[in-house]
Amino acid sequence: MLPLKDNIPTRRFPIVTVAIIAINCIVYFLLQKGGISGPSETSTVNFAAIPYEITHPGVHCQLVGQNTIQCGKHGIAEQAATWLTVFFAMFMHGGLLHIGGNMLFLWIFGNNVEDSMGRPRFVIFYLLGGLVATSAQVLVDPNSEVPTLGASGAIAAVLGGYAVLYPRARVLTLIFIIIFVTVIELPALVVLGIWFLLQLLDVSAQSVGSGGGVAYFAHIGGFLFGVLLIRVFARQVQNDYEQRSRIPVY
Repeated sequence: MLPLKDNIPTRRFPIVTVAIIAINCIVYFLLQKGGISGPSETSTVNFAAIPYEITHPGVHCQLVGQNTIQCGKHGIAEQAATWLTVFFAMFMHGGLLHIGGNMLFLWIFGNNVEDSMGRPRFVIFYLLGGLVATSAQVLVDPNSEVPTLGASGAIAAVLGGYAVLYPRARVLTLIFIIIFVTVIELPALVVLGIWFLLQLLDVSAQSVGSGGGVAYFAHIGGFLFGVLLIRVFARQVQNDYEQRSRIPVY
């Protein structure tokens, strides 16, 4: 299931959402030296958030061989400070499909959430959502030496906020059922509810500390942050958004 667009127009151009998308692309292609085959492993380890570094102050992890990370007291010159990696990680990705999927979700749902709270508040909301998402992943696997990266934790906060603000918005969705493919409109609450349910199901099937894979706990933490705190940030909600999709009765 892949969302393609929603039916709520924004009242002003979503500058912050577009800027975040641009920053993610710049980071992937320039900082991470990413391409079709994925990003540079060295830059990923040096700049992404690593739970073991966060929970062990003064320890730095570096790549010492292919897919081999070693953690110790001495870092390397080009390695970012641990507290900065928490922020850098929100704009880093593991491949073209990873960044492409994340930016699609951010574009569809982020513009309306930004519109509901204004630009400065959206920046704060987005960054806090990403921090909470990373914290959730670190809490469940504090000794992991696997880099945690991606905008999906912060975007999950946006999805949670959207689900609360616009549950009955219509989302044009691409559906895959084995070899059957179709496009239908679904309520946003259904689309985002299924997305969240899939995260829970994936968590139940994934053992903590297994290494690698998707940071599902970050997704869950970010989404719950968005659900619980969206009303604190959103002060300009389009309460009449359903009127555009209703059939007029004469």
